[in-house]
Amino acid sequence: MAFTGRSRELRILGSWLDKVRTASGGSAGQALVIKGRRRIGKTRLVQEFCARSGLPYVFFQATRGQPAPLARRALFDAVAGAHGMREHGATLGQAAAPEDWVRTLAAVAAALPADEPVILVLDEVPWLAEADAGFDAALKTAWDMHLSAKPVLLLILGSDLAMMDRLTSYEHPFYGRAGQYTVGPLNPADVQDSTALDAADALDAYLVTGGFPEVVTDWRTGESVADYLTRQVEDPSSVLLTTGERSLAAEFPARLQAGRVLRAIGSGERTFSGIAASTGGADGHPLAHGTLAPILAELIDSKKIVAADLPLSTRPAPKLKRYRIADTYLRFWLAHLENAVAQAERGRGDVSAARIQRSWPSWRGRAVEPVIREALARRVPDGLFPEATEVGGWWNRQNNPEIDLIGADAQPVARRLFFAGSVKWRDETPFGVRDLAELASAVQQVPGAEGAALIAVSRRPPTGAAAEGLAAHWGPEDVLAVWR
Repeated sequence: MAFTGRSRELRILGSWLDKVRTASGGSAGQALVIKGRRRIGKTRLVQEFCARSGLPYVFFQATRGQPAPLARRALFDAVAGAHGMREHGATLGQAAAPEDWVRTLAAVAAALPADEPVILVLDEVPWLAEADAGFDAALKTAWDMHLSAKPVLLLILGSDLAMMDRLTSYEHPFYGRAGQYTVGPLNPADVQDSTALDAADALDAYLVTGGFPEVVTDWRTGESVADYLTRQVEDPSSVLLTTGERSLAAEFPARLQAGRVLRAIGSGERTFSGIAASTGGADGHPLAHGTLAPILAELIDSKKIVAADLPLSTRPAPKLKRYRIADTYLRFWLAHLENAVAQAERGRGDVSAARIQRSWPSWRGRAVEPVIREALARRVPDGLFPEATEVGGWWNRQNNPEIDLIGADAQPVARRLFFAGSVKWRDETPFGVRDLAELASAVQQVPGAEGAALIAVSRRPPTGAAAEGLAAHWGPEDVLAVWR
C-alpha cells in the first residue's frame, strides 16, 4: 500500500527522535506512547518513519493470544533480525528467552548500540499485557534500569484506547515516563492529495472514506465519487465494504447491544430516548437508562466512536445533548453499506448504488457539518474573529431551528458569541437570499447571539444580496486550507 500524507505526524515523531539525537530530553532515551483506533495506520506510519530515519531499528509486533514465553522469544528474534542491528542483536538469536519480561527487556537493552541512536518499536502492547499481567510493571522497571540509559526512542503502540490511556495514567507504573500521541485518520487535505480531486469532491471523498488509509489508497486518481462508489459496491470484498465490518468485529466482539446502539445513531437517532427506543429488544421495550448510559459512555470515552454535543450559547442546556458517530468512515458505512455486501454477493451492487444516490444529498448535508466545525475550530482565532476560540452549533428541544455554526469564547456555555453561521453543501444552488433570511431569523432565538456576525460555508459561493449580508463566506478550498 502506498504511503500517503502524514507530514504532521512524521514531523512530530522526528521531534522526539531529535531529543534522542541531541540528548536534550533529560535522559539518553525517550519513550512515546502512540495510540489510535484499529486500521487507522499507526503501524504503517511508524514503519515509514523508521525507514526514513536511516537509523538502526527494531520493530516488534505482538500477536493476540500468543503466550508470554513465545512473545518473549519473538522479541529476541525481532532484535536479532532487525534493520542495522545484526551485529548487536546476533547473540539474542541464539539465546534462550528469560522467563520474565524484566530480564527479557534488560537483554534487549543490552543488545542495543550505546554509541548511536536506535528506535525500538513495541506494537500491540495491549496484547502483551493481556497475556501477562506483569508486563506493565516490567516495562517500567526495564525502562528505569536499562532502556532509558541508552540513546533509544521507544515507541509503544496500541489500538485498545482505554488500555493505552491507563498505561500513562497516574495509577500506572509507567506514569510520567512517556509522552502521548494519538494517530487519527488521514485529514481531508491528505485525501485530496491522494485522490487528485478538486476541493469540493475531495471533501466528499473524505466523507465516504473517513481518511482510513487503506480505503483512501483504493481510490483511483481523479475518479469521481459516483464512479468510486459504483465500483466498490459491486465487489463484496472491496475495502470500502469490508473495513467497517472488520473494525466493528475487532472492537466489539460479541457486544450485540453496543452494535445496536451504534446502528441506531448511524441511522439518524440523535437523542438518548430515541436511541433507547431504537435499540429495544424483541418485546419492543426501549433499553433501560441504566443499560444504555454505560454503553454510550464506553462508545464516547473509551472507544471514541461516538461524540456527544451540547448546544453552544450563553445559556446552559445539559438536557439537549445530541449524539453522532464521530468516526467519519463508520458514519457513512452504518448509514449506507452494512447490507451492501449481501447485495454485492447477489450481483446487485446497483441496488446499493441507487440507494446511496437517493439519500446522498440529505445525508451529506448533515455529515459535512462536523467536518466544517472542525475546520473553523482550527482557523479561529483569526483576523476576522480574534476572540473566538470555540466552534459549535445550537438547537432547541424541537431541533427547530438548528444553527450549524456558532463561534464563541468558551463552550458549552460561552460568555460571548461572535458569529453564527449556516452550512449549505448543495451541488448546484448557491447560498442565496432565502438562506440568509432563514439564518438571520433563527439566530434571534439563540441566547447571547445579539450582534453576532452572520457567516456561511457552502460548495457554491453566495450571490448578490446574500453575499453582501454575510460577514464572511468560506468555500471548499478554504475548508481544506486549514489542514495544509
